[in-house]
Order: sequence, then C-alpha cells, then structure tokens
Amino acid sequence: MTTPRFAFSGSSAGGPSDRPPASEPTGRNQNATEYSVSELSLAVKRTVETSFDFVRVRGEISRPTYARSGHLYFTLKDEKAVLDVVCWKGQVAKLSTRAEEGLEIIAQGRLTTYPGSSKYQLVLESMEPAGEGALLKLLEERKKALAAEGLFDQERKQALPFLPRSIGVVTSPTGAVIRDILHRIADRFARPVRLWPVKVQGQGAAEQIAAAIAGFNALPDDLRPEVLIVGRGGGSLEDLWAFNEEVVVRAIAASRLPVISAVGHETDTTLADFVADWRAPTPTGAAERAVPVRAELLLAIEDLGLRLGRGGQGHLSRRSDTLQGLARGLGQPDHLLDLAYQRSDAMAERLDRGLERLIVGQSQAVERLALKLVHPREALRAAGERLIQGFERLRLACQGQMRASVGDWRSLQASQRLGQAARRYLKRESQGLAQLAALMASYQAVDKRALERGYARVERLDGSLVTQAAALAAGQRLRLVFSDGAGLVQALGDGSDNDDGDGSGGDGSGGDGPAAGQGSASQGPASQGPANQGQTSRSKPALGQPQPGAIAQETPAVPAGDVAAKVGKPSNKSGIKTGNKPAAKDAGKSKDSDDKQGWLL
Repeated sequence: MTTPRFAFSGSSAGGPSDRPPASEPTGRNQNATEYSVSELSLAVKRTVETSFDFVRVRGEISRPTYARSGHLYFTLKDEKAVLDVVCWKGQVAKLSTRAEEGLEIIAQGRLTTYPGSSKYQLVLESMEPAGEGALLKLLEERKKALAAEGLFDQERKQALPFLPRSIGVVTSPTGAVIRDILHRIADRFARPVRLWPVKVQGQGAAEQIAAAIAGFNALPDDLRPEVLIVGRGGGSLEDLWAFNEEVVVRAIAASRLPVISAVGHETDTTLADFVADWRAPTPTGAAERAVPVRAELLLAIEDLGLRLGRGGQGHLSRRSDTLQGLARGLGQPDHLLDLAYQRSDAMAERLDRGLERLIVGQSQAVERLALKLVHPREALRAAGERLIQGFERLRLACQGQMRASVGDWRSLQASQRLGQAARRYLKRESQGLAQLAALMASYQAVDKRALERGYARVERLDGSLVTQAAALAAGQRLRLVFSDGAGLVQALGDGSDNDDGDGSGGDGSGGDGPAAGQGSASQGPASQGPANQGQTSRSKPALGQPQPGAIAQETPAVPAGDVAAKVGKPSNKSGIKTGNKPAAKDAGKSKDSDDKQGWLL
C-alpha cells in the first residue's frame, strides 16, 4: 500500500519531492517540500517539544482517569479550549494534589504530540491548586461526600479515657508541637508518651500520617497507647492540606483508639477535626485534654475523703441513736432466757414421763398381742401395723415437742434423749417380734415332725383341741389332723362301762381285735362290712351299734387347714390301738398326759 504524501510549505530538513503537483501555480509553492505522514508527525513533534519544553498551564480538571498501569489521564480546559494531559506512573506518586473533577490547577510540564490521533498533549510533571478558592471549593465538596458516608456522625465517636496509661503522638519529631505536648503532659500528670515521626506537609505526608495511625492500632496490648494525638503547628491552607486528604480522614475513622485532633491554631479547621473523637484548638490543648491535673485530683480525693469521713461519722451516730432507742423498748435478755429455760425444763420432764408411759403401754400391748397370736404371719402383720402406728404417734409427739422447744439448747438435749429412747424401744420391740417369730417357727416345725412320725391331732370343729377323753360326748363330731390332711370323725362313747382292757370283758378277748373297753378306729363306717380282721367270734357288737370308747371315721380325709400353735410331746401309753397293733398293758396309767396334748397314736 502506497503511503500518501502531503505538501508542506516552509523550511524543513526534508528533501524535495519527486513529483510536484501539476496543478499548483508557480511562485512560492515551487519551493515546497513533500513529506510522508510519519515524517510530518515526527517533524511536528520535534518542533513542538523544542518550542514548548516547559510550560505552566492553568485550567480546570475534567474526566480524571487512573489507568490500571498507574498512569493518569485527564483533560485541562477553560472557557475556549481543551488540552489533553497525561502523567506517567512514576510521576503520579510525586504529585502533591490528587486530580479530582472540577479542580482548578496550575499544571507544569512539557508539550508533545501523539501521532496516533494527530493530537498534542501536555506531559504533566507537577500540579498545584490554582489559588485558595479552588482549595476551599475542593475541601467543601470532599467534606460533603465524607459527611454523607456518616464519618462525621457524633454517634460513632469514642469516649476519651480519664487517665490513660500511655499516649501516642503522630507528628513531626523536629517541630515545636512534640515539645509542647511533652512539656504540658509532664506538668499536669506525667504519663508515658510514644511518638510516631511523620511528615506533616508536602508530598507523601498524608500517606505517612495514615500509616502511623494504623500502626499504633496494630501494636500489641502492652505497647499500644490508650489515646492518640494527631496534629501539627499552624500554617496556610496548603500547609495543612495533608490533614484534609481522604486517606487521613478514613484512617482516623477506622482507628480503634480514641483520636484527638490538634492541627494548627484555633481558627484553622481541617477534615481531621471533624472525624476525630475530640478536637483540640492547639497541640497544647490536646495535651491538657489527654490527662488531668494531678494536683487537682489529689485535692479532690482529699476533699472526698474528708466528706466520706464526716458522712460516715454522722451515719454511725444516727444509727447508734436509733439502736439505743430500740434497746430501751426491749426487755432484759437474761429474763427472757430464764423463762424459756423453765418452760423447756418442764416440757422435757413431761416428755420423759410421756415417753415412759408410752413405752410401758406399748410393751404391755405387745405382750397381750403375743398371748393372742394364732398364726405367725397374722401376728407379725398386726404387730407391724401397730408398731408403725405407735411410731407415727411417737414421731408426731416428738415433732410437736420439738416445735414447742425450738431455739433452746436444752430442748435439743431432750430431743436427743427422746431419739435414743425411741431407738432403744424400737430395738427391743424388733427383738421381741423376732423371738416370737422364731418361737412360732419352732412350734410349726415340731408340729409337722410329730404329724410325720404318725401322730394325729384331735380338734373340735371350732378349731379347739381335745386334750382329755372325759371331754368327749357321744355323737360329737371331731376332726383328726394328719401330716398329709385331715378327716372328720364322730365319737361313739366314753368307754366307762368296759373292763380294764385286759381282753376278758364281755366283748371277748384274744385275736388281733381291739382290746375290750378301748374301742377301735375302723377304716370305714361301722354299719358296713364284716368285723375287723383278727377279732374272735365272741361278743361281737352288733353292726351299726356304737361301741363304747371307740371313734368311728365319718368322712374321708381332706387336706388339713391351718395348724394350731399348741404342741405337746406325744406318748404311746394311752392304750389306744391304731391299725392291728395291740395296746400296751399299762394303757390306763398315763392316759391324761397324752390326752392333754391332743395327740392320738
């Protein structure tokens, strides 16, 4: 592709063109030199940069843009013209003023061209606000923007400590501010002061101040101060401009430590004063606000001590008067105690007598109940219920007596004696019940062994024992209790008209039949079947006729009921025969001894 060429009149370092235009008139245009676009752009660039290598331009910033590469681009304009401005990355960090929309500045730099778009532009080297009016306008706009975010709200401000352990100061180490602060703190109340040296004006001052505030907040607890003083001495608006920068304002707002702003004099106002937790008119005023006056504190403490002493004495005096007045209305404590002692002694005596009567009565009741025992389980259950009732009455009586004698040490002794007596009573009663239970168990065991050995117990139908033959009546219904059951029988006669049982009576003798006059215990009714085996044919009683002295079985055996508790030693001397065994010759000698026990062999 052929590069287009244009004619340019005027002196130049370039050579003549190869083909002058045919249509151009003769004269001045005959000496014109022909250039390519790039050659012309380079020539113009050299001319502009040579002629305008350092210029100062005043105008208003429009459309400021910070590129990712770090370069700054904006437009500088006035009422009639517009000029493009570029600031390279290395120079942006050195600018003392941040480019903001609408800010009027004086820019310094060199003029150059940009061949890519056939434009010329200013390469910015430095800039400064164009007069105090522009700075005030920028300050007001920035103040409104930060206030809209709530950074100046009173609710977010922190309270200052009354007497901080240490104080942090962010200022210049060579200025008079740090000396004034140290001197004033030492005069009022000496506290440790930690200085973080920074620049307070010029390029990079705002960044150092913000870093110092963040650094104090990042210190460990043992090194971190409790309050910060950020300030400098007085100066012009340009000198104090670092404390109006947004980075400083946001650093103060983000501080976890309370911040005192001490910038300039009373009439100087910066954005740091609005965002700080407390504004001091001067650095000296900041030191006075940070710590109290030690002498004044000592005087206040002394005055409070005196007031406390006087108040305490007055309070004690009033309390003493009140106590004395109340004491006059009370009786003598000794007299009150004497009456209480007397009542306690009387109640203790009544308690002892009542306890003795209760124990004697309970013992007699237990003895009477022991005599009436019929069955071990019933006796134990009844005695247990009575014991529980007696113990409950005893406990209620004890509680009543104790409530009546609460507050007196003698009543405590009486209650201890009562508890010991109750425990002894319960122990004796428990032992007595255990002995009765053991005795009943032994009676049952003896009764069972006797029945298993072949004895039988003769009872009336009401459960009473038959211990003598004379107590029987003809036709009386009885019950015979064996080891495996019981049966009902009927008495046939008392056998008083028979012989002495030697076998020579009217009913005959000999054989294996029952002895005369003693009767026999048959295995069935008397009216059924032949006579018992072994009997002779002599004097057989008629069938169905009762034989004197004999007991006939009336009903088959049934299981025995409860066994009575009376036990006696069985004897085989009664002469009564069981089965086919003959009676002993001396059957009549000891008949009463076995009949009294109720046993039948």
